[in-house]
Amino acid sequence: MQAIIEQIRQHSGRPFTPDQSRHLGGGCINDALMLSQGDQHWFVKLNRADRLEMFEAEAAGLHALADTGAIRVPRPLCSGIDAGQSFIVLEYIDLGGRGDGAEAGRQLARLHGCQAERFGWWRDNHIGSTPQANAWCDQWIDFWRERRLGPQLKLLQRKGLLAARPLARAEQLLERFPALIDHRPAPSLLHGDLWGGNLGYDRQGMPVIYDPAVYYGDREAEIAMTELFGGLGRDFYTAYNQVWPLDAGYKTRKTLYNLYHILNHANLFGGSYLGQAQSMIESLLADC
Repeated sequence: MQAIIEQIRQHSGRPFTPDQSRHLGGGCINDALMLSQGDQHWFVKLNRADRLEMFEAEAAGLHALADTGAIRVPRPLCSGIDAGQSFIVLEYIDLGGRGDGAEAGRQLARLHGCQAERFGWWRDNHIGSTPQANAWCDQWIDFWRERRLGPQLKLLQRKGLLAARPLARAEQLLERFPALIDHRPAPSLLHGDLWGGNLGYDRQGMPVIYDPAVYYGDREAEIAMTELFGGLGRDFYTAYNQVWPLDAGYKTRKTLYNLYHILNHANLFGGSYLGQAQSMIESLLADC
């Protein structure tokens, strides 16, 4: 812990000797704690030493999101290895305020207005704990097939989780992408892993997003994921569409985009996610 404290002092430029350390939990991937002294509060995430690259990619993503000024994120301070564990230190934001879903929708639409010339990002990162490839592509269809669904299916195959027929049906789906992705999206800056658990509100009620898996992609992929695990409320979607309405065909593409996350959950957790993914594949094939 002393190395983490020294890094906080060095990068914040302020004396820091924490008089409070509180364990916060960290979900199924990381451990987390808050270190505090006076008006300084830092959020620290911990994992195995070989996960440092994951934290470095997270910091890069948070910087990219913060630099837009579109929506608040916790500012990363530093990362490294201490006592055989990798760590990242972030600005601690006191969440729990009453959320304004409409403002979150408007701010996310503004974030998506930040665009690039191609799809991808300058570095790879992770979706949960699964590596996520982001090498640049000129065509969105190629990106989604080769950087998103294809790798997840190959991972399932290596794990022996895909039988012959489901694998053949998944390969058919990859071949039919042009019929499913039948529009030309702009490469928007995406949080990349935005569901209800990665959106909160500070004590002033302003939106805060965190735990990103950043890349430039079709904004519909982002909106689709917000609907995957319960949704973000009517006010959020109404406000987003007032700023930037979704294109026709989104309802079909939504299933294709959410298939990526269900496949990832199948790779991470198994269980019913594999059956859900197979049902989604059959539904998509019926639509094209």
